[in-house]
Amino acid sequence: MPWFQEEKTQERPSLSKQEILDLTHRFAEEAKKQICSNPKRVLLLPPDITRAHSGAGYITEELYNIFTKDAEVQLIPTLGQHVPHTPEQNRWMFGNVPEEAIIKHDWRKDSKTVGEIPAEFVKEISGGKADWAIPVALNRKLFDEKWDIVLNIGHVVPHEVLGFANHNKNYFIGLGGKEMICASHLMAACYGIENNLGILTTPLRACYNWAEEKYLGHLPDAYLQVVMAYNDAGELAHTGFYAGDDVETYLAAARASQKQNITVTPPLKKVVAVMQGDEFYSTWVANKAVYRTRKAMADGGELLIIAPGLKRFGEQPEVDALIRKYGYVGTERVMKLYNEAKPTDDLKDLAVGTAHLIHGSSEGRFTITYAPGDVSKADMESVNFGYADYAETVKRYDPAKLQNGFNTMPDGEEIYFISTPSAGLWSTAERLN
Repeated sequence: MPWFQEEKTQERPSLSKQEILDLTHRFAEEAKKQICSNPKRVLLLPPDITRAHSGAGYITEELYNIFTKDAEVQLIPTLGQHVPHTPEQNRWMFGNVPEEAIIKHDWRKDSKTVGEIPAEFVKEISGGKADWAIPVALNRKLFDEKWDIVLNIGHVVPHEVLGFANHNKNYFIGLGGKEMICASHLMAACYGIENNLGILTTPLRACYNWAEEKYLGHLPDAYLQVVMAYNDAGELAHTGFYAGDDVETYLAAARASQKQNITVTPPLKKVVAVMQGDEFYSTWVANKAVYRTRKAMADGGELLIIAPGLKRFGEQPEVDALIRKYGYVGTERVMKLYNEAKPTDDLKDLAVGTAHLIHGSSEGRFTITYAPGDVSKADMESVNFGYADYAETVKRYDPAKLQNGFNTMPDGEEIYFISTPSAGLWSTAERLN
């Protein structure tokens, strides 16, 4: 069970920043009671910049300030295969945490393999959709250094691979090595993105829960998780705070997210979504707009993504090259190429990219159009996405003037606007799991 949790009420529909900070102090004190009363080395594991809107940055900064009074504190943003933060981005997200205390996770170089999730278990839990072992390869600092307290910080929200983000995702993806991330993502892709979205315990989540119990039981760790939802003013606000050291802590937060972050709509013919320019620089992460709306899109509909920060496709150069080479061409085509590839070919060497190509395709059911800040029309169309001029798009669909939900444009066009797709999931009743 969670150590404690705080949720919105009818009288108090959201938690203020000060309340979140007060709860963060309570979490720190509880960690000292439950794990180590006089910690000398503390490790903080927050999400990366794509979750900055969750407040995880200032929560992490507060924990750093609390523990650094008496202990050495290090921080590893759980990047997975994302690009490491710049010093400027770290200051923007984590405030006064010094740069020398922030460790960059390198998914290729920093991992240590401590075991595997057996192929038999993977096959059984996925209903035969995947039949390979998943190596448990994580950042070696978890195993090679002694920590008195390890704290995971994050935002529980619907997720395309794990049903809901956060909890042990911070370990197995956020601090995962290449072998683990590739095997995991391909398993989830083969199981089906629309079969994962909004599910409390997906097959991959079940694999991670198994691996956490078997391989991470020695860690003196705990989880701080927040849930957010749109308030009456159309702004994201905190609605829940969950603290604890077990899977029930995750489930309590995920159940709240399931109720608050999933919007049931009729089939939507035109969706306009915004991926914030200070968080989303590649289609690798900006495609969350595709993932979170696909179950709401009408056949033949259009998803228009306004992405002012977009400047590349992949987070890593080699993944960027893979996306440019094959494009978002659908599951059937991608898996045909994957099955024909040699073990050393790019689709198998970078299976995480192969999974991403599957996730990012509409399977021809609806069109995906980007209005990017810094990607050319030719480049965007080369990967099978449509292109719209950014300046013209924001002139017609000004995010500052649109309301979340249905809007009617001056010429009568009806659109559905989503200001922060990464904060929820939209689905028709028929497609909702």
